[in-house]
Amino acid sequence: MALTNDDGGARNRAPLPLWLTGTLKTVGSIAVTMLGLVFITFVIGRVMPIDPVLAIVGERASQSTYNEVYLQLGLDKPVVVQFAYYLWDVMHGDFGMSLLNARPVSEDIKRVFPATLELATLGVFFGIFLGVPLGVGAAVRKGSWIDQVARVVALVGYSMPIFWLGLMGLLVFYGMLGWVGGPGRVGIFYEDVVPSVTGMILVDSILDRNWTVLKDAFSHIVLPASLLGYYSLAYISRMTRSFMLEQMSAEYITTARVKGMSEWDVVWKHAFRNIRVQLITVIALSYAGLLEGSVLTEIIFSWPGIGSYITTALLSADMNAVLGGTVVVGLVFILLNIFSDLLYKFFDPRAK
Repeated sequence: MALTNDDGGARNRAPLPLWLTGTLKTVGSIAVTMLGLVFITFVIGRVMPIDPVLAIVGERASQSTYNEVYLQLGLDKPVVVQFAYYLWDVMHGDFGMSLLNARPVSEDIKRVFPATLELATLGVFFGIFLGVPLGVGAAVRKGSWIDQVARVVALVGYSMPIFWLGLMGLLVFYGMLGWVGGPGRVGIFYEDVVPSVTGMILVDSILDRNWTVLKDAFSHIVLPASLLGYYSLAYISRMTRSFMLEQMSAEYITTARVKGMSEWDVVWKHAFRNIRVQLITVIALSYAGLLEGSVLTEIIFSWPGIGSYITTALLSADMNAVLGGTVVVGLVFILLNIFSDLLYKFFDPRAK
């Protein structure tokens, strides 16, 4: 009877609400992904042929100094314990101290990441607002001059080295024509004029209502953002064209045209409506790619973002900075995937 009552109680137990089940799955997925990311960065930090103690004390330090720092870093403990300490620190936003400037890595990342975020955001907006209409036009007018232009744009965008485009852009638009600002985020006379609130110079200058700094900052960001956006444009336009070609050949499009529906409604209210979920993935991947792949652009334009920060740290064997930046970039990928899932449910009720 006891077993029967227990079974009956289990059968009568109410199931968890769908929203709670989905939330638990999302949280579990995030936790597992972050744990894997932290584990990989920990392993990279251990397999790199760089002695973290020597990087701190220098090669001329005495053995007693070396041993003291060795114990302070916890390198005498088992690897499992070291990973537990590392995981605990990362969970609390502690990535250690930078060997280059003796400041916490977390503070450096807070300083440089908004610059990359601002640059990548403008770049992906450029790619969306030009790439989506170009891809749609190429699909609707397949074989026309618009289609040919879209193909050439995508081909050049995939094959042209960005460092060459950056150098040529600086030479032509800055050196010869003077249409844009030079390297850096603002001119030397406008540095630290606007108080840093968000870390993004365009936003901070608007909040401060300093239109002179805003104009100067925009002249500096427009060229590197356009170059990043061009690569985003090439990817987004090609994928949009591919998605639209599949939809334009579907039977429901033919039926809509037979019913006398206008071409605008056929294209934008029917065909494009059915590719929005796919485009969300494309745009999210493009945005994430710009956030992590802007290293060469930041170096060419002396842009103080996380890409140039990680590169400088890697060349200087500052592994705390390298691993901290890697974890942050990985976290951005995870957050973008979550945001994409939320947009799926908004645009496609079937995903709820």
